[in-house]
Amino acid sequence: MSRIALVSCVAGLALAGACGEGGVDIDNPLTDPEDGPPAGNPDGNCTIPASGGLADSSSPRTVVGDGSAASCTGDAFIAAVAAGGVITFACGPDPVTITLDRPAKIFNDTGPDITIDGGGKVTLSGGGRTRILYMNTCDQAQRWTTPMCNNQDHPRLTVQNLTFVDGNSKNEDEYDGGGAIWSRGGQLKLVNTRFFGNVCADTGPDVGGAGVRAFDQFEDRPIYVVNSTFGGAEGFGNTCSNGGGISSIGVSWSIYNSLFSHNHAIGNGGNPPQGGAPGGGSGGAIYNDGNEMTLSLCGVSITDNDVVQHGSAIFFVTNNHTGDVRIDQSVITRNLGGTWYTQYPQISSHDDTPIVVTNSTIE
Repeated sequence: MSRIALVSCVAGLALAGACGEGGVDIDNPLTDPEDGPPAGNPDGNCTIPASGGLADSSSPRTVVGDGSAASCTGDAFIAAVAAGGVITFACGPDPVTITLDRPAKIFNDTGPDITIDGGGKVTLSGGGRTRILYMNTCDQAQRWTTPMCNNQDHPRLTVQNLTFVDGNSKNEDEYDGGGAIWSRGGQLKLVNTRFFGNVCADTGPDVGGAGVRAFDQFEDRPIYVVNSTFGGAEGFGNTCSNGGGISSIGVSWSIYNSLFSHNHAIGNGGNPPQGGAPGGGSGGAIYNDGNEMTLSLCGVSITDNDVVQHGSAIFFVTNNHTGDVRIDQSVITRNLGGTWYTQYPQISSHDDTPIVVTNSTIE
């Protein structure tokens, strides 16, 4: 197990909370080069606020498995997610892959805190056939718990020390996008996670997020992505119409010490679609749309992603021309394709979108 030292803090850092009290160190067990690129950007050294740290998983409600790899089945994992609370795994001493034949779905009254902790040894696979994890506070089938389903503080879902591979949401009609994870409402946090080979719809103007698709976080709080990897090397990338790594509407993100590389936005025609094309093709790594949102990057590497239309690294559009992008101690380079680069190469946004860049390389 390696330990990433998270101690640096730049004076005047624009990321809210990054230089405040309560910064935490995070153990990162996902570093075995034999099973894919490690979790996180090895050159990322930004301080993590306490709210972005690992959740306590010491007292699980459910332990998946009885100590053997054979006991860690897709059905067992799906049942554990339905039961909620803290979920850990006992699958033996070696890394294990659990393949699902249908998504694991969170029920909104089984928290309020739900943590899925793979301990650095568990890979969840969609087998190239199914989405892996689904949370939706406005889906009646998952039980409504408040009258304001799109702005409630629970479930508070933390996914940590896990790898998601071969998720596929192409067969999803109503809740599309999100090849590995689809999330609406409550709060979502990803720590020490990896996303390899996940896919969602090939075309469409506003469908995206081969790794993660997100909507409606409580009180517009950001989704934390910490020490995580989307792709990371050739052959491990994620692919969708838009947002090869992540995609969202009206959601803010605080991303720390993470790596996005070799992801692909393969739609064409943009949003709205042009020239009779089906639409899409924007946001090789990150696709953000909506209003009044912030994308904050610190210690992040975005390299070698590609697009057809716009934003080979980042596509960030607020419909009412609010919101901003904050980039610190990060590297954005070698992302290919696309047009509409109004302020910085590889970043597509309105020309009046505030983009604050400090101690970073964009070229």
